[in-house]
Amino acid sequence: MDHDLFNYSVYIFFGALPSLLWLQFYLRKDVKPEPKPMILKVFFYGMLCTIPAIILEIAFYRQMEALSFFSTSVAFAINTFLGVAFVEEALKFAVIRLKVLNDPEFDEPIDAMIYMIVAALGFAAAENLLVLFSVGKQYSAEIGFLFPFLREQTLWQELFQVSLLRFLGATFLHALSSAIIGFFLGLSFFKKERRGLLIGAGLLFGSFLHGLYNFSIIKVENSLDVFIPFFLLIIAAVFVSLGFKKLTQMKQSA
Repeated sequence: MDHDLFNYSVYIFFGALPSLLWLQFYLRKDVKPEPKPMILKVFFYGMLCTIPAIILEIAFYRQMEALSFFSTSVAFAINTFLGVAFVEEALKFAVIRLKVLNDPEFDEPIDAMIYMIVAALGFAAAENLLVLFSVGKQYSAEIGFLFPFLREQTLWQELFQVSLLRFLGATFLHALSSAIIGFFLGLSFFKKERRGLLIGAGLLFGSFLHGLYNFSIIKVENSLDVFIPFFLLIIAAVFVSLGFKKLTQMKQSA
């Protein structure tokens, strides 16, 4: 029992670590730090979002399978962009809409980007845990049965590799795509009459980046299968960095 508890602790550590590292990085962008209880609350609700996300994604996938007039490629693209990317980004935004938008602590344009990133990293942490528990289960069944004396070392190596890849890839993607939504939400501080349009644009661009990244890592082959996702993340990271500066400048000049 103690051995299993230790393993679960290892999974949680490696699953949460990518999100916590990015969280520390992006919280430094805010010169007026948000209250820690609020950060924890949004992070936790971001984690909880994985539950409805899984339910909705499975339902959407089954619905696409039932619509036989779509080709396999078209159905895959629709599912990637709408059934996965849009669903996840919409749920992360829902956390901010329901739990943050009307809170007195949400008082600066840059807060929109910060809180969207926090919700996204909570979502990514839960997603990482699901992936790593799956990795652990597979290794326990395959390697642990045949070579029990190698299981711990091999499992730790695999968990570290998966955690590192998700730190550089999926976790970073979640933070960036949601930060883009947060940027457009932040713009609405200055253009309240266009808030709905700006939020819609943010969801569109954030979901498009998310879907394009997922599509590229699954469908693109040869040397481009690494270059395209890397290029997308770099472009998105630059946009988000400029977004923080833009909102700060607009606040100062307002």
